[in-house]
Amino acid sequence: MKSYNVCLKDTVKTFTKKLFYSLFDCEQEEEHGKYLEKTFLKVLKKLNVENAEQIWKTFKTNLPDIRRRLDLDAIAFENNDPASHSLEEIYLAYPGFHAISIYRLSHALYKLKVPILPRMMSEYIHGITGIDIHPGATINDSFYIDHGTGIVIGETSIIGKNVKIYQGVTLGGISVAKSLASTKRHPTIQDNVCIYANATVLGGDIVIGANSIIGANVWITQSVPENSLVTYQTEIKIRPKKNGIK
Repeated sequence: MKSYNVCLKDTVKTFTKKLFYSLFDCEQEEEHGKYLEKTFLKVLKKLNVENAEQIWKTFKTNLPDIRRRLDLDAIAFENNDPASHSLEEIYLAYPGFHAISIYRLSHALYKLKVPILPRMMSEYIHGITGIDIHPGATINDSFYIDHGTGIVIGETSIIGKNVKIYQGVTLGGISVAKSLASTKRHPTIQDNVCIYANATVLGGDIVIGANSIIGANVWITQSVPENSLVTYQTEIKIRPKKNGIK
Protein backbone atom coordinates (compact mmCIF):
# COMPACT_ATOMS: atom_id res chain seq x y z
CA MET A 1 0.00 0.00 0.00
CA LYS A 2 1.43 3.35 -1.07
CA SER A 3 2.12 5.92 1.61
CA TYR A 4 1.21 9.59 1.17
CA ASN A 5 2.64 12.58 3.05
CA VAL A 6 -0.72 13.63 4.49
CA CYS A 7 1.03 15.17 7.52
CA LEU A 8 2.14 17.92 5.12
CA LYS A 9 -1.36 19.38 5.50
CA ASP A 10 -0.44 20.65 8.97
CA THR A 11 2.95 21.88 7.78
CA VAL A 12 1.42 23.79 4.88
CA LYS A 13 -1.27 25.27 7.13
CA THR A 14 1.36 26.79 9.43
CA PHE A 15 3.56 27.82 6.49
CA THR A 16 0.67 29.61 4.80
CA LYS A 17 -0.35 31.46 7.97
CA LYS A 18 3.19 32.69 8.63
CA LEU A 19 3.71 33.63 4.99
CA PHE A 20 0.54 35.75 5.15
CA TYR A 21 1.65 37.38 8.40
CA SER A 22 5.12 38.12 7.01
CA LEU A 23 3.66 39.79 3.92
CA PHE A 24 2.02 42.54 5.98
CA ASP A 25 4.03 42.71 9.21
CA CYS A 26 7.75 43.64 9.15
CA GLU A 27 8.34 42.11 12.57
CA GLN A 28 6.80 38.85 11.46
CA GLU A 29 8.90 38.92 8.30
CA GLU A 30 12.10 39.10 10.33
CA GLU A 31 10.92 36.49 12.82
CA HIS A 32 9.69 33.92 10.32
CA GLY A 33 12.07 34.46 7.38
CA LYS A 34 14.33 31.46 8.06
CA TYR A 35 11.37 29.26 9.00
CA LEU A 36 9.58 30.02 5.73
CA GLU A 37 12.57 29.15 3.56
CA LYS A 38 13.39 26.01 5.52
CA THR A 39 9.79 24.79 5.47
CA PHE A 40 9.31 25.60 1.79
CA LEU A 41 12.38 23.54 0.88
CA LYS A 42 11.20 20.72 3.15
CA VAL A 43 7.76 20.61 1.55
CA LEU A 44 9.12 20.66 -2.00
CA LYS A 45 11.54 17.87 -1.12
CA LYS A 46 8.61 15.77 0.11
CA LEU A 47 6.84 16.53 -3.17
CA ASN A 48 9.93 15.49 -5.16
CA VAL A 49 10.38 18.92 -6.72
CA GLU A 50 13.77 19.79 -8.17
CA ASN A 51 15.41 23.24 -8.07
CA ALA A 52 13.54 24.11 -4.88
CA GLU A 53 16.11 26.71 -3.80
CA GLN A 54 15.87 28.57 -7.11
CA ILE A 55 12.07 28.44 -6.97
CA TRP A 56 12.15 29.95 -3.48
CA LYS A 57 14.46 32.76 -4.60
CA THR A 58 12.21 33.55 -7.54
CA PHE A 59 9.10 33.42 -5.38
CA LYS A 60 10.65 35.83 -2.87
CA THR A 61 11.35 38.35 -5.62
CA ASN A 62 7.62 38.25 -6.44
CA LEU A 63 6.50 39.13 -2.92
CA PRO A 64 6.81 42.94 -3.18
CA ASP A 65 4.60 42.98 -6.28
CA ILE A 66 2.10 40.64 -4.59
CA ARG A 67 1.96 43.03 -1.64
CA ARG A 68 1.46 45.99 -4.01
CA ARG A 69 -1.47 44.27 -5.70
CA LEU A 70 -3.02 43.27 -2.40
CA ASP A 71 -2.86 46.86 -1.23
CA LEU A 72 -4.91 47.75 -4.33
CA ASP A 73 -7.38 45.00 -3.42
CA ALA A 74 -7.66 46.39 0.13
CA ILE A 75 -8.39 49.86 -1.24
CA ALA A 76 -11.12 48.35 -3.44
CA PHE A 77 -12.69 46.87 -0.30
CA GLU A 78 -12.55 50.22 1.47
CA ASN A 79 -14.07 52.02 -1.53
CA ASN A 80 -16.89 49.53 -2.07
CA ASP A 81 -17.99 48.38 1.38
CA PRO A 82 -19.94 50.98 3.40
CA ALA A 83 -19.50 48.76 6.48
CA SER A 84 -15.71 49.19 6.45
CA HIS A 85 -14.29 51.82 8.79
CA SER A 86 -10.58 51.66 7.96
CA LEU A 87 -7.98 49.88 5.86
CA GLU A 88 -6.67 48.26 9.04
CA GLU A 89 -10.05 46.60 9.58
CA ILE A 90 -9.87 45.09 6.09
CA TYR A 91 -6.39 43.64 6.61
CA LEU A 92 -7.30 42.24 10.01
CA ALA A 93 -10.92 41.18 9.77
CA TYR A 94 -12.16 40.62 6.20
CA PRO A 95 -12.34 36.97 5.06
CA GLY A 96 -12.65 38.04 1.42
CA PHE A 97 -9.37 39.92 1.59
CA HIS A 98 -7.74 36.99 3.43
CA ALA A 99 -8.85 34.62 0.66
CA ILE A 100 -7.55 36.94 -2.08
CA SER A 101 -4.22 37.23 -0.26
CA ILE A 102 -3.68 33.48 -0.16
CA TYR A 103 -4.86 33.23 -3.77
CA ARG A 104 -2.24 35.75 -4.96
CA LEU A 105 0.51 33.90 -3.06
CA SER A 106 -0.57 30.47 -4.31
CA HIS A 107 -1.03 31.80 -7.87
CA ALA A 108 2.61 32.93 -7.93
CA LEU A 109 3.69 29.39 -7.02
CA TYR A 110 1.25 27.93 -9.57
CA LYS A 111 2.89 30.05 -12.28
CA LEU A 112 6.28 28.69 -11.18
CA LYS A 113 4.82 25.21 -11.84
CA VAL A 114 5.10 24.11 -8.21
CA PRO A 115 2.88 21.02 -7.91
CA ILE A 116 0.27 20.39 -5.18
CA LEU A 117 1.46 23.07 -2.73
CA PRO A 118 -0.61 25.90 -4.30
CA ARG A 119 -3.75 23.73 -4.06
CA MET A 120 -2.97 22.87 -0.45
CA MET A 121 -2.70 26.58 0.33
CA SER A 122 -5.97 27.38 -1.45
CA GLU A 123 -7.79 24.54 0.33
CA TYR A 124 -6.49 25.76 3.69
CA ILE A 125 -8.03 29.19 3.17
CA HIS A 126 -11.14 27.64 1.60
CA GLY A 127 -11.73 25.79 4.86
CA ILE A 128 -11.43 29.00 6.87
CA THR A 129 -13.43 31.41 4.69
CA GLY A 130 -15.71 29.23 2.55
CA ILE A 131 -14.21 30.94 -0.51
CA ASP A 132 -12.79 28.54 -3.13
CA ILE A 133 -10.40 30.24 -5.56
CA HIS A 134 -8.28 27.88 -7.64
CA PRO A 135 -4.64 29.06 -7.73
CA GLY A 136 -4.67 28.75 -11.52
CA ALA A 137 -7.29 31.47 -11.97
CA THR A 138 -6.07 34.78 -13.41
CA ILE A 139 -7.33 37.76 -11.39
CA ASN A 140 -6.36 41.34 -12.15
CA ASP A 141 -6.00 44.30 -9.76
CA SER A 142 -8.54 45.83 -7.36
CA PHE A 143 -10.60 42.67 -6.87
CA TYR A 144 -13.43 42.92 -4.34
CA ILE A 145 -15.30 40.08 -2.64
CA ASP A 146 -18.26 41.02 -0.43
CA HIS A 147 -19.15 38.51 2.32
CA GLY A 148 -17.73 35.72 0.17
CA THR A 149 -19.07 32.49 1.63
CA GLY A 150 -19.77 29.95 -1.11
CA ILE A 151 -17.83 31.67 -3.90
CA VAL A 152 -16.20 29.25 -6.38
CA ILE A 153 -13.71 30.47 -9.00
CA GLY A 154 -12.42 27.76 -11.32
CA GLU A 155 -8.89 27.13 -12.55
CA THR A 156 -9.13 28.76 -15.98
CA SER A 157 -11.26 31.74 -14.98
CA ILE A 158 -9.99 35.15 -16.10
CA ILE A 159 -11.10 38.19 -14.10
CA GLY A 160 -10.34 41.76 -15.16
CA LYS A 161 -9.74 44.92 -13.12
CA ASN A 162 -12.18 46.40 -10.62
CA VAL A 163 -14.46 43.36 -10.51
CA LYS A 164 -16.89 42.89 -7.62
CA ILE A 165 -18.25 39.46 -6.64
CA TYR A 166 -20.78 38.68 -3.91
CA GLN A 167 -21.43 35.54 -1.87
CA GLY A 168 -22.45 32.30 -3.53
CA VAL A 169 -21.18 33.19 -7.01
CA THR A 170 -19.83 30.34 -9.15
CA LEU A 171 -17.48 30.81 -12.10
CA GLY A 172 -17.46 27.22 -13.27
CA GLY A 173 -17.20 24.78 -16.12
CA ILE A 174 -20.20 23.63 -18.08
CA SER A 175 -18.69 20.16 -18.42
CA VAL A 176 -16.51 18.19 -16.01
CA ALA A 177 -15.07 15.74 -18.55
CA LYS A 178 -11.47 14.81 -17.71
CA SER A 179 -10.54 15.18 -21.37
CA LEU A 180 -11.08 18.95 -21.02
CA ALA A 181 -8.40 19.34 -18.34
CA SER A 182 -6.01 21.24 -20.62
CA THR A 183 -8.65 23.53 -22.17
CA LYS A 184 -10.22 26.77 -20.93
CA ARG A 185 -13.28 25.59 -19.02
CA HIS A 186 -14.23 28.65 -17.01
CA PRO A 187 -15.55 32.10 -17.97
CA THR A 188 -13.84 35.41 -18.60
CA ILE A 189 -15.07 38.42 -16.62
CA GLN A 190 -13.98 41.73 -18.12
CA ASP A 191 -13.20 45.00 -16.30
CA ASN A 192 -15.64 46.75 -13.96
CA VAL A 193 -18.16 43.91 -13.78
CA CYS A 194 -20.33 43.37 -10.69
CA ILE A 195 -21.77 39.89 -10.03
CA TYR A 196 -24.39 39.70 -7.30
CA ALA A 197 -25.15 36.88 -4.87
CA ASN A 198 -25.67 33.29 -6.03
CA ALA A 199 -25.20 34.00 -9.74
CA THR A 200 -23.74 31.11 -11.74
CA VAL A 201 -21.62 31.68 -14.86
CA LEU A 202 -20.52 28.52 -16.70
CA GLY A 203 -18.30 27.76 -19.68
CA GLY A 204 -14.85 28.47 -21.05
CA ASP A 205 -16.17 30.41 -24.05
CA ILE A 206 -18.35 32.69 -21.95
CA VAL A 207 -17.35 36.36 -21.69
CA ILE A 208 -19.10 38.82 -19.41
CA GLY A 209 -18.52 42.17 -21.10
CA ALA A 210 -16.97 45.16 -19.36
CA ASN A 211 -19.11 47.41 -17.14
CA SER A 212 -21.92 44.84 -16.90
CA ILE A 213 -24.02 43.99 -13.87
CA ILE A 214 -25.09 40.40 -13.28
CA GLY A 215 -28.03 40.24 -10.92
CA ALA A 216 -28.58 37.79 -8.09
CA ASN A 217 -29.55 34.16 -8.77
CA VAL A 218 -29.08 34.25 -12.56
CA TRP A 219 -27.73 31.26 -14.50
CA ILE A 220 -25.54 32.23 -17.47
CA THR A 221 -24.27 29.91 -20.21
CA GLN A 222 -23.92 32.47 -23.00
CA SER A 223 -21.77 35.56 -23.37
CA VAL A 224 -23.04 38.94 -22.23
CA PRO A 225 -22.21 42.15 -24.20
CA GLU A 226 -20.51 45.12 -22.57
CA ASN A 227 -22.66 47.52 -20.51
CA SER A 228 -25.39 44.93 -19.92
CA LEU A 229 -27.74 44.40 -17.00
CA VAL A 230 -28.76 40.76 -16.52
CA THR A 231 -31.52 39.99 -14.01
CA TYR A 232 -33.68 37.09 -12.94
CA GLN A 233 -37.30 37.98 -12.42
CA THR A 234 -39.64 36.11 -10.15
CA GLU A 235 -43.07 37.01 -8.87
CA ILE A 236 -43.47 37.66 -5.17
CA LYS A 237 -47.02 38.10 -3.91
CA ILE A 238 -47.84 39.61 -0.52
CA ARG A 239 -51.43 39.13 0.62
CA PRO A 240 -53.18 40.00 3.86
CA LYS A 241 -53.82 37.04 6.13
CA LYS A 242 -57.41 35.80 6.28
CA ASN A 243 -59.10 35.34 9.62
CA GLY A 244 -58.13 32.03 11.20
CA ILE A 245 -54.94 31.57 9.12
CA LYS A 246 -51.73 31.74 11.11
